[in-house]
Amino acid sequence: MKLLVIIFASTIFTSTFAQNQFSEADAHKVVNIFFEGFHKGDTLLMKSVMANAIIMQTAYTDKKGRPKLNSDDPNGFLSAIANRQADQKWDERLLDYKVEIDGNLAHVWTPYEFWFNENFSHCGANSFTLAKFDDGWKIIHLIDSRRKEGCK
Repeated sequence: MKLLVIIFASTIFTSTFAQNQFSEADAHKVVNIFFEGFHKGDTLLMKSVMANAIIMQTAYTDKKGRPKLNSDDPNGFLSAIANRQADQKWDERLLDYKVEIDGNLAHVWTPYEFWFNENFSHCGANSFTLAKFDDGWKIIHLIDSRRKEGCK
């Protein structure tokens, strides 16, 4: 009887512990929700996976060949998405996912191609940092690179 109690207790502990683990598939889901909202123009969906104090940045090289880092206003970004003209199609095609997870912190790297109205615009990579909050995993930092050279 003691053995049955021990087996039962360890099974419950193991299944409870496993349910609290954040997986690569969970990280993909957060990023996919962000981009589903992006493509649909649904900023509420996007905000559902964005932390209130998200940091958004872009790393690029300017026309004179100088490296630049811009910090973007998340509200301005969301406003641009919400007010995008109906005849504009913004299509960010993710080419891969590389995920690293440690406790309540995760990192997702997604190389991409960006297409505007079916025309290639640029490529680069997104770097998402996610953290666990009481209401789930949220994107706390998003930085992307943008370039026109060396794209596939």
